[in-house]
Amino acid sequence: MTVSPVSTRPARFPAASMSDLVDRPVRYDLAESTCPPLRLGELLDGDTAARLATLDIGYGTSQGETELRALIAAGAGVAPGEVLVTAGGSSGMFLLAFTLCRPEDHAVVVTPCFPPARAALDAIGCRVTPVALSFDDGYRLDVEAVAAALTPQTRLVSVASPQNPSGVRFAEHELRGLLDRIEALAPQAVLLVDETYRQAAYGAAAVPRSTAGLSPRVVTCSSVSKAHGAPGIRVGWLTATDPALYESLRSAKFHTLITGSGVDELLAAEVLRREEQILGERRQALAAALDTLDRWAADHADAVEFVRPDGGALCCLRLRPDRFDDHAVRRFYDALAERETRVGLGGWFGEPDRVFRLGFGHLPAADFRTALDRVAEALAAA
Repeated sequence: MTVSPVSTRPARFPAASMSDLVDRPVRYDLAESTCPPLRLGELLDGDTAARLATLDIGYGTSQGETELRALIAAGAGVAPGEVLVTAGGSSGMFLLAFTLCRPEDHAVVVTPCFPPARAALDAIGCRVTPVALSFDDGYRLDVEAVAAALTPQTRLVSVASPQNPSGVRFAEHELRGLLDRIEALAPQAVLLVDETYRQAAYGAAAVPRSTAGLSPRVVTCSSVSKAHGAPGIRVGWLTATDPALYESLRSAKFHTLITGSGVDELLAAEVLRREEQILGERRQALAAALDTLDRWAADHADAVEFVRPDGGALCCLRLRPDRFDDHAVRRFYDALAERETRVGLGGWFGEPDRVFRLGFGHLPAADFRTALDRVAEALAAA
């Protein structure tokens, strides 16, 4: 019998059932968290196709393409030299974790969270303290709970705003208060703010400014994946206004990726040049879908509880404990699967599975209504 060398030592990364999102399609996927998807043809009018045809498929630069960084910087309120282009936002999280943290170090991750926010830290062997926000409190930021977890060995504090999976946004004064506590209690720590959903507002609602320029202690990450509906263009970015940290991150990128894809970076720049139109259309679609979800949640308040999001294409609902015991929770998911419908398990994000993430931006309006009907049927069947 041959023994796999992998089986002889602990896995560096945990099993990831969330990979079903990309590996196992279903008819009605409410677990998906992106805004309405862009199609390549929408970007290829004008001279874009001609520029692609003449693009030299060579190495770019470790920082990322110049025009792309300028477009990102303008939106984030920083200088182009403070933007590092990465292979999606999750790649940026990994670069930051590997740059800042060693096994003897400590990090704080505010949960529930996007799994890669913690996975890189666990892979390093860094000591991680999760600070759980509460569904019952609407997932509001608990600054004092985070402060209580800080130590002089803390090197990274990780939050997202709007949060994945809840869509709850933290106000600037809350983040400033958190920064004050970090400076006092963890003087070596950096605050990572994942802003992936920042621009995914609803209708005419104002988009909050980026926290990128708030402090040299702040690093932000984002991408064109979620708000812009272009996850197939594997382009994200970090902002770092501390020059030494920026150079360390650039070096880490060079040693792991060398550069990004010139094709992807050209297309991402085209997305950002058309950002006003692309985001405007998606904000209207999100507002309409959230209105549909508001009514559905009110109609099914006897079965589910709902935290209304502040931004993004996603939110959290909870199966009411007074109606669903643990066996009924399992029956709910089985009934959903029978109906070719999926939601995001709470366990993906550090929550119990009676909490689930529901994405309301990915499906066309008619399919979204049908998917909600199927969730209602699963609730009744459980």
